[in-house]
Amino acid sequence: MKKVVHFEIPADNMERAKKFYSIFDWQMQDWPMPDGSVYVGCRTVDADPVTHIPKEPGAISGGMILRNNVSRTPNVTVHVPSIDDYAVKIQQAGGKLLKAKTQIQGGAFAYFQDTEGNVFGLWEDAGK
Repeated sequence: MKKVVHFEIPADNMERAKKFYSIFDWQMQDWPMPDGSVYVGCRTVDADPVTHIPKEPGAISGGMILRNNVSRTPNVTVHVPSIDDYAVKIQQAGGKLLKAKTQIQGGAFAYFQDTEGNVFGLWEDAGK
């Protein structure tokens, strides 16, 4: 089985969203992205300082992004061994690629749409 490893919450006003979600005592950190945008990492549980993987089994952390044409509603990200391999499987099953594989520190991500119109992400560790 492939695990859900991450969530994303889109926001129209990032400062307002950060203030709202601070009620849960999440640790938030701004991360500059290759395209010039800022991604807000939301740590919901203690994590390894290098890998950012939660120390608590079953727990996930996530992030906030500015709402855009791809990320309009909250979505989840699934960890896969190869985004390229799963892109083929997704399209064969009737899904669509929305944002191509993008390399960032630690790995790569891509966004897809399922057959019901829902957006979800895939994550691949670096070195794949």
